[in-house]
Amino acid sequence: MTNLTNELPDSEKLARLRLMRTDGIGPVTFRQLLSRFGSAERAIPGMNDLARKGGRHKDIKPADQGACERELAALAAFGGTALFWGTSLYPPLLAEIEDAPPVLFVAGDPARLFHTSVGIVGARNASATGLKLTRTIAAGLSAKGVTIVSGLARGVDTAAHMASLAGGTVACVAGGLDIIYPPENRALHAAICEGGAIVSEMAMGAEPQARHFPRRNRLISGLSKGVLVVEAARRSGSLITARFAADQGRDVYAVPGSPLDPRAEGTNQLIKDGATLVRDAADILAELDSLPLMHTPVIRASRHTDLPPARPVPDGPRAGEALLSMLTQSPIHMDEIVRLSGLPADTVSALFLEYELAGKIARHSGGRVSRLL
Repeated sequence: MTNLTNELPDSEKLARLRLMRTDGIGPVTFRQLLSRFGSAERAIPGMNDLARKGGRHKDIKPADQGACERELAALAAFGGTALFWGTSLYPPLLAEIEDAPPVLFVAGDPARLFHTSVGIVGARNASATGLKLTRTIAAGLSAKGVTIVSGLARGVDTAAHMASLAGGTVACVAGGLDIIYPPENRALHAAICEGGAIVSEMAMGAEPQARHFPRRNRLISGLSKGVLVVEAARRSGSLITARFAADQGRDVYAVPGSPLDPRAEGTNQLIKDGATLVRDAADILAELDSLPLMHTPVIRASRHTDLPPARPVPDGPRAGEALLSMLTQSPIHMDEIVRLSGLPADTVSALFLEYELAGKIARHSGGRVSRLL
């Protein structure tokens, strides 16, 4: 799907944004529709045929064209840029992840997203030691040409951005590019726009909400070769970023802390689970030197596809119903359904696309699906 000239007609750009903003169309479904129809312009009218095959009776209503036109106009007025998945200006590392945003909005320099990058995340209520370590490590990496990616939050995020401003830093935000959050980071927001980049998948003017932050977190890890967690409580959002990084095939680094400090529970557990222990920038640079920049999709572990199907499904008119009966409300990886049913992966994918559009199944992170009805 790569467009080497990065030139999409304005009509296709608008159609892609409309498809992305359509209720029920997530990044994975967007990609499948684009593959099925060849363009968003054809996918918008064609998706209802697929939905009806899956048993849907009410048409899917695409996002309002006028609203999407105003969104692109507001972005242009702000001086931002829209990057479209499948084109040459879309960040290559981010493009590899399963749920890469179909359209990514950037304020600042989009070329910054092509640099070797490391994500740094941690506690909002970080300790003085944690903040000092963050500044030291971020500055050390930045001095060696590594771009620092973080979430512009209070605490560790802010320290990481400030220490890497001179070398260029990238902030992933959960609201619109023009929304300053937290408000005390207004000057930092402006400085990053000037010398780095701010990225979001949300519309201009959109206020950050709790449900948006995990989506923001997977951008941090998706843009990075590895993610460093400096301080994190056991149920910290930073650990969500670390899980995304592991799922995306990125390195996970962690700074150890005192067993008596709750802010070290998450990082110490990460190290126990296999994350690389980090004391300074040199520890990360050594890892980066040993790993080439990824330009191909992450190869997932084998799922024993050589075993005979445990619940064979004949390929025919009733295959979809049989597949649907295999699902429950507990998410299961699609590869497992392929293995259990014995059907070709393309067949399973096509049938699940119809059922998703019909509102009968839901997709989850890590390539998993579950039944809704």
